[in-house]
Amino acid sequence: MTSFRDFEHERWQEAVETYAGFWAGLTRQTIRPLLDALEVSPETRLLDVSCGTGHVAAAAVSMGASVAGIDFSSVMLARARRLHPTLDFRLGDAEELEFPDESFDAVAINFGMLHFQHPERALAQAHRVLRPGGRAAFTVWAPPDQSRAFEVVYGSIRDYGTLEVPLPPGPPFFRFSDPEESRRILLETGFQEPRIESLRLTWRVPSAPALLRAFEEGTARTGPTLLAQRPEDLVRIRSAILERASGYEGDGGLEVPMVAVLCRGRKESGSCFADDS
Repeated sequence: MTSFRDFEHERWQEAVETYAGFWAGLTRQTIRPLLDALEVSPETRLLDVSCGTGHVAAAAVSMGASVAGIDFSSVMLARARRLHPTLDFRLGDAEELEFPDESFDAVAINFGMLHFQHPERALAQAHRVLRPGGRAAFTVWAPPDQSRAFEVVYGSIRDYGTLEVPLPPGPPFFRFSDPEESRRILLETGFQEPRIESLRLTWRVPSAPALLRAFEEGTARTGPTLLAQRPEDLVRIRSAILERASGYEGDGGLEVPMVAVLCRGRKESGSCFADDS
């Protein structure tokens, strides 16, 4: 079977345009809180892991930081370079960072933790490349009862189809929605002073069909889960998604409440924590 990493890579090579068109406006809402949590300043050397189309990196540069961005999708990086041609973007693996020890003051991972085969390795690598006293922060989605777009889609699948579809096994999508699990992984990978907070966002989508398209074409796992349903079930699921999504209609489109979880930790000064991943 295809590995989870290869599955994610293939999806992100294909999903760039739809992701940029629908999701980027939502995920950009967490950038300033993420950079504030990292205490970004003109003296900061920041690594943007899973940089995607480069919005975190560009925002950090606008605050005076020096930045490198890495992503495993060459298509994502091509778009990032078109949008931000002066910035440093590199093809790379979050679980095997090709940077020396203690290279950065801060590491940002904006929604990338959801897509790593071994998220513990990614955090251990972040810890390794941070100087003593450096900071790491990541964002993930809160559970569907708070991030309502996920409830629209997954609730419809539960009602008319099945979530048990033959996708490559990977970490649970909402694993780090649990503050205690996020706190635990930060401590286990060597970080001190873990802090977890919720960020309340609003996803503005032009229409219910646009939300359906955003999930079908602009996600790594949810789209394939939808398309793996039996044809007759998929018809019912799509109809249910459109009906549920219409409940969030506002002026000029949908306004869907979403919640992100922001997690941060600090590398201890004089750290000797070993990366044994």
